[in-house]
Amino acid sequence: MGEAWVVILASVLGIFVAIGACTIVVRALGLVGELLWRYGRLLVGVMVRRTAEHQTIPPYRPEDEPVPAYRNYLFGPAVRDLHQIVNLGAAMWGRSVGDRFRTLAQERLTQAREPGALKIAQALALLAGLALGAVLSLPLLLLLLGLHALLVLLLHLAARLLAAVLRGLDRAVLRLKGLDRGVLCPHCYERVPYPSYACPRAECRRRHGDIRPGRYGVVRRRCACGARMPTLLILMRRRNRLAAFCTHAHCGKPLNRDAGHARETAVPLVGGRAAGKTQLMAAMLMTLESAAGSGGPELRLADEDSVAGYRVLREVLAMRGHTRATQRNLARAHSAILGQGRTEQLVHLFDAAGEHFAKGEDTDALRYVRAARTVVFVLDPLAVDVTWELLDAAGGPAVDRTLASTDRPDTVFANASQTVARLGERGTRPRLAVAVSKTDLLAGHGVLPERLDDSAAARAWLTEGLGLGNLVQAMELEFREVRYFFTAAVTDEDGAVDPSLVPFVAWCLHGTATGPHRPVRPGNTTTLRPPGRRPLLPRPRRR
Repeated sequence: MGEAWVVILASVLGIFVAIGACTIVVRALGLVGELLWRYGRLLVGVMVRRTAEHQTIPPYRPEDEPVPAYRNYLFGPAVRDLHQIVNLGAAMWGRSVGDRFRTLAQERLTQAREPGALKIAQALALLAGLALGAVLSLPLLLLLLGLHALLVLLLHLAARLLAAVLRGLDRAVLRLKGLDRGVLCPHCYERVPYPSYACPRAECRRRHGDIRPGRYGVVRRRCACGARMPTLLILMRRRNRLAAFCTHAHCGKPLNRDAGHARETAVPLVGGRAAGKTQLMAAMLMTLESAAGSGGPELRLADEDSVAGYRVLREVLAMRGHTRATQRNLARAHSAILGQGRTEQLVHLFDAAGEHFAKGEDTDALRYVRAARTVVFVLDPLAVDVTWELLDAAGGPAVDRTLASTDRPDTVFANASQTVARLGERGTRPRLAVAVSKTDLLAGHGVLPERLDDSAAARAWLTEGLGLGNLVQAMELEFREVRYFFTAAVTDEDGAVDPSLVPFVAWCLHGTATGPHRPVRPGNTTTLRPPGRRPLLPRPRRR
C-alpha cells in the first residue's frame, strides 16, 4: 500500500515537472518569437519606412557632400542603417525583456490576491521561461546582426568591384577613342580630364564633378533634386546625353554634346594677319559638307555657335568676299562631327588672330597646340616680295596688293614653331600641313608650277621660285612630317568649293591624300583613295 502511494506521488510530481518544463519552453519560445518579430519590424522601420522613431543617426544629405548627389546605399547608408539597427535592437531587447518580467511579476506575484503555492510555481515557471527566452534570443539576434553585417560587407565589396570594372571599361572605351588624356575645351583650349555634367532636369541643372561609378552611384546617380543620371558615357544615348562643362576654374563653359563620345581631332590654323586662315577654315567645312552630300562621311556641326559662325563664313565665301580679321582674343573653335557610329570623330578647327604669331610675347595663349596632331600653316605667297617680282615680270591682270598679309611667313613660323615646341606634349611632334593660300589670285599669271596636286612640286616652288628654302628647311626640322598644298579658299558660280581643298582636308584629318599624279589646271583635283579603305571624300567634280 505504501509503495502505491509513492508511485502515485511520483507520477503527480512528474506531471507537475513536465507541465512546468513545457511552460518554461513555451514561454521561452514565445519570447524568442516576439523578439524576432520585433526585430523584423525594426528592420522594416529602419531600412524601408525610415520613420522618425527609427532615425538615431543623421542621414547622408546631398548638401553635406562635395557633389550635389545622394550616396549610393552600399557606400555609407547601409553601414549607417546597420549601426542604427544595433542601437535600436539593443534598446528593443532590453525594453521587451524588461517589460515582460515586470508585467509577469506584477500580475502573478505582487498584485495577486491569493497567490497560493500552485500559482507561485506557475509564476516561477513563467519567469524561468522568460529568462530562458532572453538568453536564447541573444545568440539568435547576434547571428542575424552578424549575417546582416556580412551581407553589407559582401555587397559593398561587390559594388566596389563592379564600380572598378565599369570605370575600367569606361577608361578602355575612352582609350580606344583616343580620349584617355581627356577632352578638349573649345573655349579655353585646355584638356579636361573628366568634364562636369549638369543634371538633366531643366529646373535643377546642378553640376556634378565626376559622375563615374563610385560612392554616388554604380550604374545610376541620383541628383539632389531626385533626378537619375547615368554614370558612364557608354550608357548615354545621343538623345539623352548630359550637358558637359569645362572644369577649369578660369573657364567653366559648356563643351560639345559629343565630347567624350567621339574621337577628337584638333586642327589649328596658324599664319600671319590676312593670310587667309579664316576663309580656309570655312572652305574646309564646306568641303566636308559637300563630301557628305556626295556619299562621303556624314557631317553635322557640333553646337549652335559653330552653326552660326559657319553660316556667316559660308555667306562671305559665296559672295566671293574676304572675311574680317579674326579677333585678337581667343575665338571659340568651330566644331563638327564627321562620320557616324563607331567612325564618328569630333573635329575642332581653331583660327587664332595673326597677331598672336606676328608677336612672340602673347603666344602663351595658344594652348590648343597641346592637343594638335596636325598643324596647318597658312602661307600667303603675296606676303613674299619675290612673288610680286614674278607677277610684275609675267604681266597680266593686276593683283590687289591690299590683299597681301602684312607679316612675313618666316617670322610668323618662327614664333609659331616656338609655341608648338614649348606648349606641345612632351615626346610628341605634330605633323605640318603647309597651305599655300590665295592661289586663285595667282592662277593665269604663269607664276605657279604646272602641277598643283604634288607636294614635291609645291615644295620646289617655295624653295626655288620664292626663295624660301630656309623656311622650308626649318619646317621639316621642327615637325614630324610636312606636306605642301596649293589651296584656294573660294567658291564657283554654283557655290562649290575649289577642289584644291579635297586632298588638303583629307590629309589634315586622316593623313591620306594620295592619288594619281597628273597635270591639272590651277586648283588641285585628285582622287582620295587610301589603300584598302573607302575614300574619305568623294571625287570632286570638274568645273
